[in-house]
Amino acid sequence: MKKDQEYTELFLAESLENFEEINRLLTQLEKHPSERNTLHALFRITHTLKGNAAGMGFTAIAELAHVLEDLFGEVRDGNIVMDGPVFEPVFKGVDVLGALINAVRDNADVKYKGIKTKLEVIVRTKGIVKTETDHAADVPVVGDVAPEETEETRVAFSDLVQVPVRKLDNLLNLVGELIIEKDRILAQAASNLRGTNEYARLSRISSDLQYSVMDVRMVQVGFLFNKFHRVVRDAAAAENKDVVLNLEGADTEIDRNVLQVISDSLIHLIRNAIGHGVERAEERRRLGKPSAGVITLRARGETDTVVIEISDDGKGLDHEKIKRKALSKGLITPEEADRMPAEALALLIFEPGFSTADQVTAISGRGVGMDVVKKTLDSIGATIRVDSKPAAGTTVRLSLPSSMAVKSCLLFELQKDVYAIPLSFTEAVISLYKSDIHKAGGGLIASHLGKSMAIVFLKDVFDQDREKHPGTNLLQNTFDQIHAETKLEIVVVTFNNRTVGLVVDKLLQQKEIVEKPLTKPVDRVKFIGGVTILGSGNVCLVLNIPFVLQFIFGLYVQGRSTKGITLNQ
Repeated sequence: MKKDQEYTELFLAESLENFEEINRLLTQLEKHPSERNTLHALFRITHTLKGNAAGMGFTAIAELAHVLEDLFGEVRDGNIVMDGPVFEPVFKGVDVLGALINAVRDNADVKYKGIKTKLEVIVRTKGIVKTETDHAADVPVVGDVAPEETEETRVAFSDLVQVPVRKLDNLLNLVGELIIEKDRILAQAASNLRGTNEYARLSRISSDLQYSVMDVRMVQVGFLFNKFHRVVRDAAAAENKDVVLNLEGADTEIDRNVLQVISDSLIHLIRNAIGHGVERAEERRRLGKPSAGVITLRARGETDTVVIEISDDGKGLDHEKIKRKALSKGLITPEEADRMPAEALALLIFEPGFSTADQVTAISGRGVGMDVVKKTLDSIGATIRVDSKPAAGTTVRLSLPSSMAVKSCLLFELQKDVYAIPLSFTEAVISLYKSDIHKAGGGLIASHLGKSMAIVFLKDVFDQDREKHPGTNLLQNTFDQIHAETKLEIVVVTFNNRTVGLVVDKLLQQKEIVEKPLTKPVDRVKFIGGVTILGSGNVCLVLNIPFVLQFIFGLYVQGRSTKGITLNQ
């Protein structure tokens, strides 16, 4: 569906709702002319309808709604008394307004000038109404139909239906169960050596149903972006700065649940850009910049992801200051600081308690917030990248899943159990011999694309018990036990500039799964992010790659498994 058509349908739905409410309120006002609240509501609704119609380019609706708004305004101010002679043309005017709204959908020609003129006369003469013999009022005329043939009352219905999100979520859950059952049927057909062609139509229909339900849950990011004008205004006022907000790609679509999860994170990133990035007006003028800083919110779709960028044209990140702060907090060692690229240094601002602000202000300097942003984005499998240039500004780039309903995963086997790794974290799948992997300190490394990469046996991560094996190189246990000529299957995963090769027993297939969250009492198992059911009926655990990598790197930071080695060089 084209965007213009979609906007028109939304306008029709809201306008028909307004039309019905005007009729209800007008009938109520006729019975109780002294009710001020009813009068105020009529004025507000006609004002809203006028503005919406003018914005959409429906001039006739806007003009008639404007006259009705003026009339209700005069009645509200006590200049016109709503009595029988006034109510009659007002009801006819509302009927014509309804006909004009329906004409948007039906492409009909509705005459409205006559009733519009009569209402204008009422407003101008403060309620003096001419009789029908003196001045015949137009009633709704569609095309060349005679006025008396249009007196039949018809009820109009909108083509849109408002559905609570919880019903959509329930529908999506049921579709997920249908997909799982479909996979089970197909697996049984394959195991019984029967052809699966007879199920091809079932597979296609269930897939179409799944994506149709997912499409219903998609909303434009502009729905959230437009709320940030006030956020920018308030943050800029608190910091005594002049900042404007630019929006790009507001029509990009994303799952409503994803948008809801990241809303608070975007607010914090915007406030952080204003507090840390944008300079004050006098400093910007001294640097030859416009006095008003610019925050740009940009969105675009890329295959299965939606990229949202938060950019400012401020002073950029001070990487040396970040490095000194990280060293003072013990987040990195001097050796790591010398080797870390600017992009990796920039990601340190998401560490808990980290702040480069010299003074605490209303919106910056406390070292809280950015770590919450990172945890929130990790929870939905999003990735963060920070690009910054001195005196030119900073861009925070978020790569978000376009939908949380379906996840593309790589299935693999480990100790006869099947696991899944989301493709959003998967960089490559490679095979190496044991001789290609080398010990370094307490860990393992190999060369991948010309760079050193940490190699970790996933079995060692799951099996290790640091209390039973204190001081041992836990991440080398399986490596020491395998034959020298063993060929290893490795999934290269990356997250926040950290790359690790995870050794698994067997690679299976790439598959789209419907992931379910873990429930009590196993919801505290941090290595697992979710669960799905395979066509075989077996449960498949989805790895929580951000936590797995955090755990592995935590071993190195704590000095439990190695001394003086950096996982990525």
